[in-house]
Amino acid sequence: MDGTLSQNDLSHVVEADRAHVWHHLIQHKPFETNDPRIIVEGKGMRVWDQKGKEHLDAVSGGVWTVNVGYGRESIAKAVYDQLLKLNYFAGSAGSIPGALFSEKLISKMPGMTRVYYTNSGSEANEKAFKMVRQIAHKRYGGQKHKILYRDRDYHGTTISCLSAGGQDERNAQYGPFTPGFVRVPHCLEYRAGDQGAPTENYGEWAADQIEQVILREGPDTVGALCLEPVTAGGGVITPPQGYWDRVQEICRKYDILLHIDEVVCGVGRTGTWFGYQHYGVQPDMVTMAKGVASGYAAIACLVTTEDVFSMFKDNADDPMNYFRDISTFGGCTAGPAAALENMRIIEDEGLLDNTTAMGAYMLDQLHALADKHEVIGDVRGKGLFLGAELVEDRESRTPMAEKRVQKVVADCMQQGIIIGATNRSLPGYNNTLCFSPALIATKDDINQIIASVDEALGREFG
Repeated sequence: MDGTLSQNDLSHVVEADRAHVWHHLIQHKPFETNDPRIIVEGKGMRVWDQKGKEHLDAVSGGVWTVNVGYGRESIAKAVYDQLLKLNYFAGSAGSIPGALFSEKLISKMPGMTRVYYTNSGSEANEKAFKMVRQIAHKRYGGQKHKILYRDRDYHGTTISCLSAGGQDERNAQYGPFTPGFVRVPHCLEYRAGDQGAPTENYGEWAADQIEQVILREGPDTVGALCLEPVTAGGGVITPPQGYWDRVQEICRKYDILLHIDEVVCGVGRTGTWFGYQHYGVQPDMVTMAKGVASGYAAIACLVTTEDVFSMFKDNADDPMNYFRDISTFGGCTAGPAAALENMRIIEDEGLLDNTTAMGAYMLDQLHALADKHEVIGDVRGKGLFLGAELVEDRESRTPMAEKRVQKVVADCMQQGIIIGATNRSLPGYNNTLCFSPALIATKDDINQIIASVDEALGREFG
């Protein structure tokens, strides 16, 4: 770790943090007697805390963000150079990095043509919801306004995003919610028995449940279906065979916009540029954030087809016929400047291929762990986005208690390995260990992660 700050300086930082910073997703009572953790520096896949302890980061910044790893000087320089030239102008005008990144991004997304810039995944999803509502008013007398979302999926922290959130513990205490959001069932094949689903053709069955909701609500009231390509915080759920084909068919049958939330999966995480590209579907809207610039600058995007875009300019004489929305920090130029360099790194270093290869290797290693530890009931994932579901016993598939799962996470942290887990999200089902190492991961990195989990499981479960 760089010794730029003295120990006295670091002690002051800790006390300032304790006194004034309100951290995300943390109960602060323990900080009255224990120091908050300060991450001081990062390089590659490793970070150092205020005590100088090194950690291998297996979750890319804690929330699936730092796709190309820490300490990328070329991204920092791209941001620096751009900020000196032009740091900001409102999104009603263009910028050089904004134009060039949109062109580059669209080149990776056949069938999509337009990029709307914003500053977070939650905000990008809000923009999509607003577009659906405005289209309902423009084309359908306001009637086709409902937005379907899936159990276990997560789309952000704002009230409307929570209204589209399939994680009840994240939503708790924040209602009443925005009306017009309707839940459809999840597609976790391992939990098909909990749904009373058939053992064959589960993917088609799970998609057909969406159609049943549409028919119940009335197809003329449903404007969009919002899904993650691989459910992230809801347990790293890869879609079963036949699911996405049927979902696309249903959306086209009932003239429903397909909105795919790539905030986690986008820009390489699953081994393709976007998760939906594994499954042969053509979305109408795609949202993305986290890995777009690997956390080097704030940027999120809502990408649409030309058909969606054209709905907002088909009658230029109508003063209300455009998307009357602005994202203040969507006008920051640092985001697209960082995103351009981030994408160049992924291309030039062959990180999509590395993600595919290392993801397959890590999946094999997790299966080997499952052979050794009976508490691992299911292993799943795509690319370097993987999960291991822990159970009391394999026959009943009773979910492991959340506290015991968190002990495994804490044990790995003590070993210097940062992993994740579903927590305080899904009542009774916060039992999946989550892994999303940077796209630069090597076999040695993965071996260290697996060894740490092996040790933690052995200590907790024998």
